[in-house]
Amino acid sequence: MKTNSNQRSNRLWPIAALGLALAAALPASGALDPNAPTFEVFPADVNLKYLRDRQTMVVRITEPNGVHRDVTAQAAFTLADPTKAKIDKGVVMPVADGETTLKVEFQGKALSVPVKVEQATVDQAVSLRLDVMPVLFRADCNRCHGAARGQDGFRLSLWGFDPDGDHYRLTREMAGRRINLALPEESMIVTKATGEAPHTGGKLFEKNSEYAQTFARWVAAGAPNDPPDIATATSLEVLPKKLVLESPGQNFKITVRARYSDGTDRDVTNLALFLTSNEGSAKIKDGMITTGERGEAFVMARFATFTVGAQVIVIPKNIKFEWPQIEQRNFVDQLVDDKLRNLRITPSPVCNDETFLRRATIDITGTLADAAEVKKFTADQDPQKRAKKIDELLQRKEFVDVWALKWSELLQIRTVQNQGSYKAVLLYYDWIRDRLEKNVPINEVARELIGASGSNFENPPVNFFQIETDPLKLAEDTAQAFFGIRIQCAQCHNHPFDRWTMEDYRGFTAFFTQIGRKLGEDPREKIIFNSGGGESKHPVGDRVIPPKFLGGDAPDTKGKDRRQVLADWIASPENPWFPKHFANLVWAQYIGKGIVEPVDDVRISNPAANPELLETLAKKVVEYNYDLRRIVRDICNSRAYQTATRPNETNQLDERNFAKATIRRMRAEVMLDCISQVTETKEKYKGLPAGARAVEIADGKTTNYFLTTFGRRERDVVCSREEVGPTLSQALHLINGTTVEDKITQGGVIKKLMTSNLTPREIAGELYLRCFGRMPTEPELIKLEQYWGVTEEQPKAYHDIFWALLNAKEFMFNH
Repeated sequence: MKTNSNQRSNRLWPIAALGLALAAALPASGALDPNAPTFEVFPADVNLKYLRDRQTMVVRITEPNGVHRDVTAQAAFTLADPTKAKIDKGVVMPVADGETTLKVEFQGKALSVPVKVEQATVDQAVSLRLDVMPVLFRADCNRCHGAARGQDGFRLSLWGFDPDGDHYRLTREMAGRRINLALPEESMIVTKATGEAPHTGGKLFEKNSEYAQTFARWVAAGAPNDPPDIATATSLEVLPKKLVLESPGQNFKITVRARYSDGTDRDVTNLALFLTSNEGSAKIKDGMITTGERGEAFVMARFATFTVGAQVIVIPKNIKFEWPQIEQRNFVDQLVDDKLRNLRITPSPVCNDETFLRRATIDITGTLADAAEVKKFTADQDPQKRAKKIDELLQRKEFVDVWALKWSELLQIRTVQNQGSYKAVLLYYDWIRDRLEKNVPINEVARELIGASGSNFENPPVNFFQIETDPLKLAEDTAQAFFGIRIQCAQCHNHPFDRWTMEDYRGFTAFFTQIGRKLGEDPREKIIFNSGGGESKHPVGDRVIPPKFLGGDAPDTKGKDRRQVLADWIASPENPWFPKHFANLVWAQYIGKGIVEPVDDVRISNPAANPELLETLAKKVVEYNYDLRRIVRDICNSRAYQTATRPNETNQLDERNFAKATIRRMRAEVMLDCISQVTETKEKYKGLPAGARAVEIADGKTTNYFLTTFGRRERDVVCSREEVGPTLSQALHLINGTTVEDKITQGGVIKKLMTSNLTPREIAGELYLRCFGRMPTEPELIKLEQYWGVTEEQPKAYHDIFWALLNAKEFMFNH
């Protein structure tokens, strides 16, 4: 059996899979609590039903250093009434109906676990969906044979999305070949899997294994299909959910339990498919975790349509670490520090005033602070000056421009051939900008968008349904833009590494199948309305799937506009996805990476770097009534935002836990605007007056050579922004292209400075303040002195210095 997929192995921190796994072991202060619980048993109760049921127990201790140990084999188990159940090697099995208590003891400590047994003598009939399909999934059969054409003449549904079709192919497609009702053990599905018959996939399990017996028992029972009312899995849990282990070679066994629609639960550890996000730090096989190198991992269990995981931190054995006294400015710092303390990572110090001012001004407004502003800020002795500067920046119109650009990308605002007009694009962009300028709660903006009807000229959010007209694509774009969830994978089969099924996909699509469209009086005008007709159908069986919220209920939409029902849910507190996604978007905008990264790829197998931080930010979003400025203020006022980019010995390899600031290249629009700002020149863009900024461009299809080269998005798809480069074209354009050279000449900055009675050192200082937001150092000035003089070549020397500063990494990157 394969135990890993899409693994990324690195020496350290290869994936952010972690929440605060050590939080149970180390209190927030960092001091160890000797009275904290150190002895736990999983699960907390045992429910056994039918003869073959069982429950695997896990006993965990937490050592004073916060490391967890699996002591199941060393623990003593005693049943109060051994006539009701028995236990062998930590596995509880039924004996007779009734209730009893399991006492677990270790090193003088004891815990009691209630045990309930029902129908202990009933040998439940083997089920296709509950027993056979899980074995096919665990053994990877329905992945290999789930290809479009199958494998070696045998095809199954990928990841088991079509049990009825699989039943037909197993029992009737080649009657008498794949199953043998007279001799079940000689059925091909048994002999292929056990290696008795030639099999391209090799031997999957032993002939006398429980898996082979499951196949044989099913065939012996006549290979029946399940009745329509068969119980279905409703949830899955992995226990323990968080672990702190030492490297290398420590083992820890986890247990997996499924709950069903009939109220029962079942230990499915032996049926789950296990995966790990980082095999280098934590391998997993048959539920047994084995540690490797220091790092983080997310070990996952897949059963039925559910994938759940346990968070694992792996630290070096006997590592010595002392947490320093560090200022925590708000809740953000507390949650970031909790994680760093547990990882034994010390954050970098806070950046200096010049760096903070440049960073905050670029991030919040997409501009650079001018020389006067830098001098005033650095001279200010007010201890609250950074918080006041953040408040000031949040009130500037440029803050609205930056977020209007962000939402224009998420909503793909652009001209679309034969489907829209430039007028509609401008109206759509202006509407977004107006909502942001008025600080309308973002959930209300989403409600207006999703529920919009009427003319795309009179009601601009209607353009959301005009730019994309395919219901399937509309559903995918909506889930990705507003929830950060990519449901595309569930269009043709159940998602292999997340919870979404084909039924979920079609149910969400059903909200968009009754959109009517017609032309207005103006040929460019489009009218969107509720047509009242149109359904979403499941590809298997052509069944009509009613509208259903992602991860939620199927609402009553009879006689209602389905989109309005969806809009109300998206904006409501009952929607668990939008607050988290919005919080993650804002965090990524200012920190440089999301708590979930990419920000629009939220799934079980791509967990949050700091789940508690994301959860708290999402709660703040709701508490603040989706006030964008308030959540930005919290993030930018945190020490986590204001740390320096320079690493220390403990965090130099950490890229996901916010121990140091991220060096980020300015995005294309901001970089061009900043070049224009420091050179005092203007650009002209379609539909905008001369001097307008590139971040104000409404249409994603409007661009120029500089913007295209540096990665301006055309907004053809909904995805997290990805810069183009660095590329040779970018370097050549900055060095040899017209943008920088021409702007320096046209702006006349050098001429103005040279007529201001400034010394050469003062002129250099002014150029440095313009470009870098700081004064030059003495060594830098000494190097520059050889280039200026009193000859006619002096203007050229300053021109060259200006050009060199604009081509420097320190200018192009926000740090």
